[in-house]
Amino acid sequence: MSIRFPRAKTLSSVALGIVIGTGLSMAIGVQADKSSQDTGIPLEDIRTFSEIFGKIKTDYVKPVGDKKLMEGAINGMVESLDPHSGYLTPDMFKEIQIVTDGKFGGLGIEVTAERGFVKVVAPIDDTPAARAGLHAGDLIIKIDNTMVKGLTLQQAVDKMRGEPGSKISLTVLREGQAKPLTFNMVRDQIRVQSVKSSSLAPGYGYVRITQFQQQTGHDVRIAVQDLVKKNGGKLEGLVLDLRNNPGGVLNGAVEVADLFLDKGLIVYTKGRVADSDMQFKASPSALLKGTPIVVLVNEGSASASEIVAGALQDDTRAVIAGMQTFGKGSVQSVLPMANGAALKLTTALYYTPKGRSIQARGIVPDVEIPTLEEAANQESAADLLREADLSQHLVTDSEDKDVMQVDGPIKEKSRLMIQPLPSELPSPEAKAKEPELPQASNSKPDLVKDFQLRQALNMLKGTATYVSDKGKPAKAPESLSMLLLPRAAGQ
Repeated sequence: MSIRFPRAKTLSSVALGIVIGTGLSMAIGVQADKSSQDTGIPLEDIRTFSEIFGKIKTDYVKPVGDKKLMEGAINGMVESLDPHSGYLTPDMFKEIQIVTDGKFGGLGIEVTAERGFVKVVAPIDDTPAARAGLHAGDLIIKIDNTMVKGLTLQQAVDKMRGEPGSKISLTVLREGQAKPLTFNMVRDQIRVQSVKSSSLAPGYGYVRITQFQQQTGHDVRIAVQDLVKKNGGKLEGLVLDLRNNPGGVLNGAVEVADLFLDKGLIVYTKGRVADSDMQFKASPSALLKGTPIVVLVNEGSASASEIVAGALQDDTRAVIAGMQTFGKGSVQSVLPMANGAALKLTTALYYTPKGRSIQARGIVPDVEIPTLEEAANQESAADLLREADLSQHLVTDSEDKDVMQVDGPIKEKSRLMIQPLPSELPSPEAKAKEPELPQASNSKPDLVKDFQLRQALNMLKGTATYVSDKGKPAKAPESLSMLLLPRAAGQ
C-alpha cells in the first residue's frame, strides 16, 4: 500500500503482512451558530447520528462503552471509502515503521477484506504463511475454531496475531479445490529478506525482490554487482523477479527502478491537493547498460512492484513477462491524530511515466506466461484476485485525459504468449494433490519446476517459443527482440 507521511515529503508503500486491518478516525467541528450551508457540515445527519448513538446507549440489550461505539462509527465511515483507507491505533501506527524496516510479528501475508471474509493478496517469502503453502486469492473462512464471517478485518487480524512460537490453524477456500484446506502454522517474528540473487546459467543473473524495504535499492545494487563479478565482469541477461511481491516502501521501489534507468520519470502522483502531486525522476547513472532484462510479474505483484514494472516498461528498458498484476495504484497519506493514532487516507493515484494509471488495471505484460497450474485450468486463472475485484475499489476519474474509467476487472490479452506443451501440464492426479511446500529459502531457483522463470531465461537466451493470443506460432516483434539482444553499453 502506498503511504505518504506529509511532513516528511516521502511516499511509502507498506506490505502489511497480517499486521494491519482497517479502521478510521473522525473529527467533527460544528459551529452551532452557523447553518450547514455556511459550514459545509451536514448538521442534520450529525443530529441523526447523535440520536442513534443515544438510543444505543440507553436501549441496547447490554451496556456499550462510548469508545467502542465511536470506533465502530469511525470504522464504518472509512471502510466505505475504499479498501486501503483505514484507522491506525497508536500501536498499529508504530508497527508501520517496524514493517517497513523488514521485521515484524505475524504470519507474513498481505490480506484484505472482501464481502465479510478475509482474502490473501500475497504471502511473503520465507514466512510461516509462505512455508505452509498459502496462495494469493485464498479466502480465509476460519481462524482456529472461530468463523471469520461476521468479524471485522481488524478482529480477524487480531486473532491471527500472537506470540512467536504459538500455533494457529487457518481454514481457507481455494479456487479449484472442492473442499476447504486447513493450514497449521506456528507464528514467528517475521524478518523479511528483501533481496535474493543467484546465477541461473553462466552469464545470466537472477534477482528476486520479495518486498520493498528502506534498504532494498542498496541491496539490489550489491546483488547485481556481485553477479557481474561472479560472471567474469559481464552479464548476458538478468531476470528481475517481482512475483508475489505485495509492495513495500515506495522510495525503495524508486531506487530499484533508478538502478536500471538513466533519464526521465519513474513515477508521479496526482491528487486533489497540491501536496499530493509529486514526481520521481531517474538519475544519470545506471547499472547493466545494454544488458537485456526480463521482469517477472503476476497477480500477486502489487503497488511498488507495479511502479518498477511500469517504469521499466514505459522506458522500454525491460521486457515484462508473466501475468497481469494486481492493480494497486493509489497512494495513502498517514495523518497523525491527537490521540497518538493516525488516519491512513487515500489521497492520490500514481502514474507510470507515460501517464498510465495502474489503479484497478495493473500492468499487462509484454509476454504472457502462465504458471503450469494456470495453463491447466484457465478458468480458475481468470478469477484470480485483483484490485478491481475488491468491493468499493477506487475508480479512476473519467474526466482525466491520462486515464480510462475502470469499473470492473480488465482481462486484457497480451499480443505475445508463451504456453507450456501438453506434456508439461500437471496430470489430473497431480492437480488433485495438496500443494507442495515451497523450497527452503536458501535454495537455488528451480528451473525445472518454475515454468515462468525457465521461459524468462529462454527469452534472454533467444530460445523461447512464442504464440499469439489465438494460440498460433508467432515471432517476437522487432521492438521486443531488440530489448532481448545484448547491446553495447550506452546504446
